[in-house]
Amino acid sequence: MDILVCVKQVPDTSEIKIDPVTNTLIRSGVPSIVNPFDANALEAAVQLKEAYGGTVTVISMGPEQAKNALKECISLGADKAVLISDRAFGGSDTLATSYILANAIKKLGKFDLVLCGKQAIDGDTGQVGPEIAEHLDMAQLTYVAKLAVEGDTITIQREHDEGYEVVEAKLPAVVTVVKSINNPRYPSIKSKMAANKAVINVLTAADLPEINPERIGLKGSPTKVKKTFTPPRKESGIRICEDTGSACAQTLLEKLVAAKLV
Repeated sequence: MDILVCVKQVPDTSEIKIDPVTNTLIRSGVPSIVNPFDANALEAAVQLKEAYGGTVTVISMGPEQAKNALKECISLGADKAVLISDRAFGGSDTLATSYILANAIKKLGKFDLVLCGKQAIDGDTGQVGPEIAEHLDMAQLTYVAKLAVEGDTITIQREHDEGYEVVEAKLPAVVTVVKSINNPRYPSIKSKMAANKAVINVLTAADLPEINPERIGLKGSPTKVKKTFTPPRKESGIRICEDTGSACAQTLLEKLVAAKLV
């Protein structure tokens, strides 16, 4: 079974910075991690490889520093990794990003399964995985908490608010996974040392001649960010501590009356 995993290197959530001109994330020099949901997708892929054989290829779109995330993925069981990187791709929204990734996947070959995390923690849109499926004309299975493959059929449990749905589809398919699907493994010292020596191939816009330049980057992104801002910090609440419940209620009522809320 040949599996491809899409991963994203995301800023540490406490270190997010926004370019005031383009309203896009500033990634250069910002501490970054592998998107946690993508780590679950990688673990699911490695488990399938261990059960059925085959290969796991990891791809990521981003700047040069994203190679660090890809090397981390190799240390966790991926066989090879490819970085999709070009200044022409900068500022792409989810639609442009999924279009670029789909073209890169076509370039790399045919895969039985494409795995993604359900969403990235920086954008939280949950759109890229399903959009890749649409571009590749593959079945899409989202919010997957459990999966099994038998022959050319994949069976999944899909998580939603009221429980789980059991869904079957024919391979090839695109799957987005949730956190509860597994607990990602830790790399060994040996695997980390080997990953540090790995050569990460890079695909640029020139390597993807089928891409329409009008559909990538800021120019090719229909989503436009009009404004970014930090929400005002709310004042801390107060705790009412009296000897009895009725006394607490009386104090609360007095404060509500004083604030003209009742």
